[in-house]
Amino acid sequence: MTMIPSLGGLAPLDLLLAGIAVSAVGGFGSLLLRSHDRAATIVAGLAGILAALAGLGAALPSFVAPPSVLDVAGPYPFAHFVLRMDPLAALMVTVISLLALTAWIYSLAYVREYAGRGVGAMGFFMNAFVASMTLTVVADNGFWFLIFFEMMSLASYFLVIFDQNDEAVSAGFLYFVVAHAGSVLIMAAFFILANYAGSLDFAAFRTAKLPGAVSSLVFVLGFLGFGAKAGMIPLHIWLPRAHPAAPSHASALMSGAMIKIGVFGIVKVAVDLLGGGEVLWWGLLVVGFGAVSAVLGVVYALAEHDIKKLLAYHSVENIGIILLGVGVGMIGIASHQPALAVLGLMAGLYHLINHAVFKGLLFLGAGSVIYRLHTKNMDQMGGLARTMPATATCFLIGALSISAIPPLNGFVSEWYTYQSLFAAALDGSALVKFATPIAAMLLALTGALAVMCFVKAYGVIFAGDPRGLRHNDVVEAPPTMIAGMGLLAVVCVVTGLGAPLIAPILSSVASATIGAQAVSVAEGASLFGSANHGTVSPPLIAVLVIGMAGLPLGLRAVLSNRGTPKPRRAAAPWAAGYLPDAEMAASAGSFAQPIRMFFRPLYQVRDDVAAAWDKVAFAFERLVCFARQTEPRWDRSIIDPIASATGSLGRRLQVVQGGDFRIYCLYIVAALVVLLALAAR
Repeated sequence: MTMIPSLGGLAPLDLLLAGIAVSAVGGFGSLLLRSHDRAATIVAGLAGILAALAGLGAALPSFVAPPSVLDVAGPYPFAHFVLRMDPLAALMVTVISLLALTAWIYSLAYVREYAGRGVGAMGFFMNAFVASMTLTVVADNGFWFLIFFEMMSLASYFLVIFDQNDEAVSAGFLYFVVAHAGSVLIMAAFFILANYAGSLDFAAFRTAKLPGAVSSLVFVLGFLGFGAKAGMIPLHIWLPRAHPAAPSHASALMSGAMIKIGVFGIVKVAVDLLGGGEVLWWGLLVVGFGAVSAVLGVVYALAEHDIKKLLAYHSVENIGIILLGVGVGMIGIASHQPALAVLGLMAGLYHLINHAVFKGLLFLGAGSVIYRLHTKNMDQMGGLARTMPATATCFLIGALSISAIPPLNGFVSEWYTYQSLFAAALDGSALVKFATPIAAMLLALTGALAVMCFVKAYGVIFAGDPRGLRHNDVVEAPPTMIAGMGLLAVVCVVTGLGAPLIAPILSSVASATIGAQAVSVAEGASLFGSANHGTVSPPLIAVLVIGMAGLPLGLRAVLSNRGTPKPRRAAAPWAAGYLPDAEMAASAGSFAQPIRMFFRPLYQVRDDVAAAWDKVAFAFERLVCFARQTEPRWDRSIIDPIASATGSLGRRLQVVQGGDFRIYCLYIVAALVVLLALAAR
């Protein structure tokens, strides 16, 4: 086992397991304190915070260090308990731990909303959810990977159905079916690999020699199985229903961390275990699914009035953007262009981190609004920037980040994605030169629609006049909720302005995953793509943005000193003879109406798919009802008569067992006489 110095002198995996043990204690402690909501909240939250800090302490030193491996004999020869902390796993543990830290801080006040409704159970499932995600990404044996993957799915399922209403139960059922269908595909891929490797250890998978067709079959099974967990189109049907149903801090973890494990799994199978496969169509397939997911995700988001459904569809969009980078990286591997491979995979991993941060921030911001207004409908909101300024500021930072507005983090990772697509188009084969410019064009369309979507979201929720009830009584979210959002808002800014320092680290992670040499992607305060196709400096952009914002204020200050300013006249605006009021403000529906008209065929496809799924669900419910009716008939017609006859015979035979010792002696004598008669005959 390789030991790497970490926090307090512990090896990374030792520290990580200590954090998971703390999380387990906190989860069971929360469950034992289920009758005391406040105590359960504190126990679960503090344990979760400590576990998240331990995860960060274990992961951060492992970005640039040799892999650390823990191998313990399991209960069966095929079930070695193997954990591996390599740079890719360290990246995922960092994402999970950072989001868990903010979610636990946020939860200390947020779960008051669920008082008397099983807060202790929520703390248990949240701790189990975070711990199982962490163990999944460091597991290096197929058996244990599947065990932890299933634990993650089950824990998140119970969080989805936590409200126990019809919507939550229906969403949970859909999530349960899709998640386990994906698990079956992943299991099939692992069993095929194990058949050729002779072991379920990932180390054996990496050295297994698979025929080309079998290797492609494993890739397709893994891609579809993990793609269902990632929520890529068309396997996304669970995501817009499950994420809104869960509590907001759980939604932040599901959208920010859990679906990224789907992306991690795709990279794990295609790049790490299969070595990229040297097959060009693998990367093109990933790019194709990514482009379609990006465009359709944002198109569907534009039509939503429910703030959490809107954010859920944007998760589909951003998974598509991540897959674009991953797909280009796989194209680079197949075409023997290591620089392109590293650049593409680094772009995907950078956006994976960024999406986790700004989407977690947006879900927490939406949760704060719902916490105060008790509605998810954006048309019943408005003007909240006046009463919830901290929440509005944090949500604005998240909205700017997800819209790829420079110099925040979303801009940096999307810029690298563009650079990888351009590099592939310039140096690739004819098919790559045809496909990647189309993907870049669709990415540009996605960015434009994302800006429009968040102009709508922020404007309808925080700007204008209040349109709903109780707005006069709305106050800012509690301090711990603001602290959780504020931490992620700061990370959005840091991962944008600090890109010249962060990008080289992610480049080393990508190169270590591929097995290639690191590619230089930054120098000084500047970022650049492959072969210097583009250069940008986020710090310089920040200076220019601040300067542009401060220029009007400076001019006003200079001009106002030249003389006494004229008094400003204030008058009501003219609006065609009507004074403006709250009813005249743009609503979520009216804002998106032109887009809905333009993309009507796509919305019709979505509605048809939803209707088809409803028919499947209805048929399943009828099957369950039929089974419930059939089982009693079987009992009444066969089991019950046999049981009744047996009982009646037993009651009749009871007369021969009266408890009289003399009668028992008579039975013995009679038996002996019969036996002697049989023997004599």
